[in-house]
Amino acid sequence: MPHPLLDRWRQHLALDRRRSAHTVRAYVATAERLVAFLEQHRGGPLTSATLASLEQADLRAFLTHRRMDGIGNLSAARELSAVRGFLRFAGGEEARVPQLKGPRVKRGLPRPVSPDEAVALAQDIAETAREGWIGARDWAVLLLLYGAGLRIGEAMALTGDILPLGDTLRVTGKRNKTRIVPLLPQVRDAIDAYLAACPYPPAKGEPLFRGARGGPLSPALIRRAVQGARGRLGLSERTTPHALRHSFATHLLGRGADLRSLQELLGHASLSSTQVYTQVDAAHLLDIYRNAHPRA
Repeated sequence: MPHPLLDRWRQHLALDRRRSAHTVRAYVATAERLVAFLEQHRGGPLTSATLASLEQADLRAFLTHRRMDGIGNLSAARELSAVRGFLRFAGGEEARVPQLKGPRVKRGLPRPVSPDEAVALAQDIAETAREGWIGARDWAVLLLLYGAGLRIGEAMALTGDILPLGDTLRVTGKRNKTRIVPLLPQVRDAIDAYLAACPYPPAKGEPLFRGARGGPLSPALIRRAVQGARGRLGLSERTTPHALRHSFATHLLGRGADLRSLQELLGHASLSSTQVYTQVDAAHLLDIYRNAHPRA
């Protein structure tokens, strides 16, 4: 029988913290692994007293156990972060969470897609779709990611309430935070073309983007379409739907956008998440210099 604390943790993440379904699943799965490990490690059922008495050695043993499962530094760091959150929740305001330094994780820079690659990718997907309206749909979705900087989940969450389209779009992002993004004419035209061809008329409260049978469009279908197109076009494996959002940010920064404005457009809670794009832009300029300068 699952430990009752796990159900409370799941409800806390979903209702109180308003975490995404993916985050809830991942954090609860980590807590389940911790509970199972501690019950075996301590030799008995898990109690509040057990959690309150945990030491660095216990967490280190848990991470060592997870390392034996083959996880790397990044996964181990995420696992430790989830464990800390669970222990703080379980212990309440007086919780004493053992301090343990996590593994060092080298933060990789986002890999943007060039404008030509972005357009070629979207065109290939649209042209190889099994039906015309599905091609129009995929073209509209990809232009939203590239032309408005949406996350794929944000695009899938759009409903008929956004119609009729205007010059801006209200987007609901992580933790139910809303932001306003400009809607370029090309993006607006692509959505209008999809709506005109779609056999399922949009309605308020209903998903804007539909699957072949009329249900909500799954992000997995878009990811699979991108995977197929990048293989046909010979593009890098880093060419993903999320890379189009990186491209939106990098290209705006290269055109002179300031970080605060870019932060608002991307829906980042912290400016530090946006600052990484300054490194991307600098790296891009350095690549151009090395490839073009005669004495580089």
